[in-house]
Amino acid sequence: MKQRITLKEGTALLASRKASSREIVTALLERIESLDGSINSFITVQREELLRQAEESDRRRAAGAPLSPCDGIPVAVKDNIITRNVRTTCGSRILEHFVPPFDAAVCRRLAGAGLLLLGKTNMDEFAMGSSTETSFFGPTRNPYDRERVPGGSSGGSAAAVAAAMAPAALGSDTGGSIRQPAAFCGVSGIKPTYGRVSRYGLVAYASSLDQIGTFGATVEDAALLLSLICGGDPGDSTSVERPVDFMPEDLTGELKGMRIGVPEEYFQGVSAEIVERIRERIGRLEKRGAVIVPISLRYTEYAIPVYYLIATAEASSNLARYDGVRYGYRDGEARSLTELYTLSRSRGFGKEIKRRIILGTFSLSSGYYDAYYLKALKGRRLIIDDFRRAFESADVIVAPVTTTTAFKIGEMIDDPLQMYMSDILTISANLAGIPAMSVPAGLSSSGLPVGMQVMGDHFREKVILNVARAIEEDGEPIAPRL
Repeated sequence: MKQRITLKEGTALLASRKASSREIVTALLERIESLDGSINSFITVQREELLRQAEESDRRRAAGAPLSPCDGIPVAVKDNIITRNVRTTCGSRILEHFVPPFDAAVCRRLAGAGLLLLGKTNMDEFAMGSSTETSFFGPTRNPYDRERVPGGSSGGSAAAVAAAMAPAALGSDTGGSIRQPAAFCGVSGIKPTYGRVSRYGLVAYASSLDQIGTFGATVEDAALLLSLICGGDPGDSTSVERPVDFMPEDLTGELKGMRIGVPEEYFQGVSAEIVERIRERIGRLEKRGAVIVPISLRYTEYAIPVYYLIATAEASSNLARYDGVRYGYRDGEARSLTELYTLSRSRGFGKEIKRRIILGTFSLSSGYYDAYYLKALKGRRLIIDDFRRAFESADVIVAPVTTTTAFKIGEMIDDPLQMYMSDILTISANLAGIPAMSVPAGLSSSGLPVGMQVMGDHFREKVILNVARAIEEDGEPIAPRL
């Protein structure tokens, strides 16, 4: 069996009986065992249970009753997505031993299609970070260069797909946590429209921004996995039922007459090499028949303060439930209820989590609410209107994903403001609730991946996936040397 098995290829192997689910699972487990010691993509892998489920899938297929064409394919799941009877830690000490009694809605959908849980992937603690360095379980390393970060917070999922340890993976994106690691690791990653995928069972960071999305070695794989988890859900009142029109066969790469918006604000402060790569790819899209339209997203410069006020305010509320009483880490030295709360939270949470809780609580406090949180909500409205105007003249928007290629481990961890600024090109899409994705746009001169961002109007996933497919077709395949 070849080194990399994509979701599409694995499905074809199973359909043709050229491989069994057990054989695919065994090959992936062997690859994880040989590679993950130096990358640290996974927090939890249940080998025996996974093999048992693979055998069940093989029996269903032998009986002519697979649950779907993908029945028997294993996928990785970010460790802030609840999995029944499988440890879910959020990369935090406070949930180090937490084993949930139920599945997230997306996990139920995957199981209903016969897909298997390959393992739970490493992440920045509670999805708060841009490098997967804040995990209690240690940093994940970039498969292209072990001295560099894979991006965050879904760095484990991105690195697992890039290193061919998983055919595809689920991640979450609150301010760029799928697109930035996808760009740094040279894979495709999509954040759908807010509401397209149920958040039931996604451990909350910032509820009005959090979204579950997918990683794939190809655009088709990311689209196929996304198609399996979409849909309305009674467990999430913000989710909606919309037709899925972006199956791989729907993605033709045809761009003739398509209006592609290019915002100059997204090229400011970006490394010259990334700008060159992205503009060269825009030229290729124009040769395919696309119409390039200069646009302006003038409120982009305010995205960082708006995001970090809204997200931290919601985080301070969502993380209040970790009190050492109901579940999670409970400090044994506490001698009173107040001490129990204080010691459990101060010792259970990492530095970055405490920083964001403090910032969010301050912005919501009496006397500061109007000056900070309320003003941030008004700023969010301006950013939403920015995109609304842009989509009147453009069908999609293309831009860089990041201002630099993957930075070195430890380079920004002690400078939170610099780390926050690394999200400048991704967080606006979350604030507006629009779909956005990263697709590989080649390698830098130092051999590190460059990502190209494609954004669309609400529920226009098909449009951005089709553009991403065209970018992929016009590029050269990239993969780390492992």
